[in-house]
Amino acid sequence: MADERSQAERWVSFATGIVAPVTVVSTLLFYFGYVSSRSQYEYFGIDVDTIGLSTQDYVMRSPQPLLVPLLVITLLAVAALLLHNAIHLSAAGVRRSTRVIVVVLLIGVLGLLAYPLLGRLPYYALVVPAVIGLSATALAYVTYLRSKLAAAPRPPRVLIALLAVVTVTSAFWATATTAQYSGRGLAKSDARHLDRFPVVILDTKEKLALRSPGLEETALRAGAGQTFNYRYRGLRLLVVGENRLFLVPQNWTASNTTLVVPLNDSVRVQFQFQNDPP
Repeated sequence: MADERSQAERWVSFATGIVAPVTVVSTLLFYFGYVSSRSQYEYFGIDVDTIGLSTQDYVMRSPQPLLVPLLVITLLAVAALLLHNAIHLSAAGVRRSTRVIVVVLLIGVLGLLAYPLLGRLPYYALVVPAVIGLSATALAYVTYLRSKLAAAPRPPRVLIALLAVVTVTSAFWATATTAQYSGRGLAKSDARHLDRFPVVILDTKEKLALRSPGLEETALRAGAGQTFNYRYRGLRLLVVGENRLFLVPQNWTASNTTLVVPLNDSVRVQFQFQNDPP
């Protein structure tokens, strides 16, 4: 009985060790996908929470904003390993390097404290965490080298742990900023190429007060069983939400608006074929 209990506990511990990292990774993917999508649809005047995207939708959207940060972090790690194998610093060189790194770290901290003054500068939210995170990592490394050159038993654990927290926090901040930039970049690309989105022909029962340029309104002829009175052309499908369509004019201008259409019997929606013969 004791052996069976011990084996069950081992299986539970093993399963917990797998589930916990997967949960953390899924949460991070959801967060960065959400940040990117929020920035993307905010460009079209839409609060992403009104769309009704699912957790899976946000996770599926996360690879796009994460590709660049993951690639940069991997390349920096490779460069750090190559540099570690190539350099042979003396105790004096380590001390000089420590002073320079501490100065750079202080500059990054001053930039963080000066957010009310500098926060609106371009790329502030990317440069400051990058400076702090890289200098914190370098400081942890030279601290390890100093203890190694001094033949100390081990580097100070508390300092290394605090620098690791600073590095991870800075990496998270920089990645979230990259996700924002990625979402806004996707939105601008979409606005330049709205012709790639599906063409929508919208029929309504009541006249819509649409002011965006490029839209064509046609009054439909009354007939037996005809319940729709107006037809609108020149619309493109931006995204499908929860029982709603988000439509935009096919030509982007700063005065455009996004039309939210419920998927019910109050409207009739047609999707036009691509003009591309098979």
